[in-house]
Amino acid sequence: VQVEGINSFSNLELLKEVYGLIWILPILTLLLGITIEVLVIVWLEREISASIQQRIGPEYAGPLGLLQAIADGTKLLFKEDILPSRGDIPLFSIGPSIAVISILLSFLVIPLGYRFVLADLSIGVFLWIAISSIAPIGLLMAGYSSNNKYSFSGGLRAAAQSISYEIPLTFCVLAISLRAILDIVEAQSKYGFFGWNLWRQPIGFLVFLISSLAECERLPFDLPEAEEELVAGYQTEYSGIKYGLFYLVSYLNLLVSSLFVTVLYL
Repeated sequence: VQVEGINSFSNLELLKEVYGLIWILPILTLLLGITIEVLVIVWLEREISASIQQRIGPEYAGPLGLLQAIADGTKLLFKEDILPSRGDIPLFSIGPSIAVISILLSFLVIPLGYRFVLADLSIGVFLWIAISSIAPIGLLMAGYSSNNKYSFSGGLRAAAQSISYEIPLTFCVLAISLRAILDIVEAQSKYGFFGWNLWRQPIGFLVFLISSLAECERLPFDLPEAEEELVAGYQTEYSGIKYGLFYLVSYLNLLVSSLFVTVLYL
C-alpha cells in the first residue's frame, strides 16, 4: 500500500510538472510574437520616416534592412553601462525594469484570438489601465535617480503627461462597457462591420486614440523626451541596455495601445 501511495504521489508530481511546462508554452509564444512585432514596428517606422523625408532608410543589415533593429539591440546589449557618480544607483537600475514589466503585464488581458487570452478577467481593461499607471513611476525614478536637472524635469513631464491622459482614456473605456474584453469583442461581431464600437462612439474613439498617442509619447506628444533640447529627457544619463529598455518600452506601449484600440473599437 505504501509503494502504491508513493507511485501515485510521484505520478501526480510528474503531471504537475508537465502541466507547468505546458502553461509556459503560451507565454513563451506570446513573448516571441511580441519581440517580432516590436522589430517589425521599428523597421516600419524607419522605412516610412525615410520615405516621408526622401532619404534612404535601413538597407544594409539583412534584406531590406530587416535585421537593423536586431543589430541595434545587440550593440546596446554589449555597450558599457555608465552609472552617474552621484546618482541613486539602485533606483537608477530599477527604473527601466519597472517600465518594461508594467507594459509586458498588459499583454495578459489582451485577446489575440477567439478565446485565446492568458487571463480572461471581468476587469481586463481596467487592469490594463491600473498596470500601465505603474510605468510613470519607473520614468520618475529614472529622472530622479540620475541626479540631473534635465533628467528630473523630463521625468516629471513624463509622469504628468501620462497621468493627465489616463483620465480621458479611462472615461472612454467606461463609455463602452464594464464587461470583460471578450464580451466587448463578441458584442461588436453581431452586425459585422456596422457593429463596431467605432460607429457608436466616434468621439470616444478619437479621444482614446489621442490619449494613447500621448501615453506612448509619440508626436506631437513627445515633450517628455525633449528632443528640442538636444537631450533625451529622463533618459539623458542612461546608456547601453538600460537605454535600450526605455526604447523598448516606447514600442511595446505603442503595440499595446494599438491592440486595445482594435479590441475596443474595431
